[in-house]
Amino acid sequence: MEIAIIAHDGKKADMVQFLNKNKEILLKENIKLIATGTTGSKAEAAGFKVKKMLSGPLGGDAQIAARVAEGKTKMVLFFKDPMSNHPHEVDINMLIRVCDVHNVPLATNEATAQLLLLGIDGLK
Repeated sequence: MEIAIIAHDGKKADMVQFLNKNKEILLKENIKLIATGTTGSKAEAAGFKVKKMLSGPLGGDAQIAARVAEGKTKMVLFFKDPMSNHPHEVDINMLIRVCDVHNVPLATNEATAQLLLLGIDGLK
């Protein structure tokens, strides 16, 4: 299962902490991680193997949306920072819409992401 991880700047540390907390689930051989550029670099530094796309503002959100539309990405964990403005808001909204159109689970906060991971861990 391909899972996309994305985090706004103010949420990148939270994402890495979340990944470490769920390392046992995420390091299973059937899980593949993809990420926007900077989030992917932070995940790699924490010991995760990640296929990196472009940085979000440079088109990484759109690349992940394309993978969702193609049926490659099966889940998106996007730690959004609701307290900041983002110049690429159009891309973010497009990614959310594509997840809805293709019925792909999307978590925009840690609590929902945790529930999604616990759900796939229970599918043994």
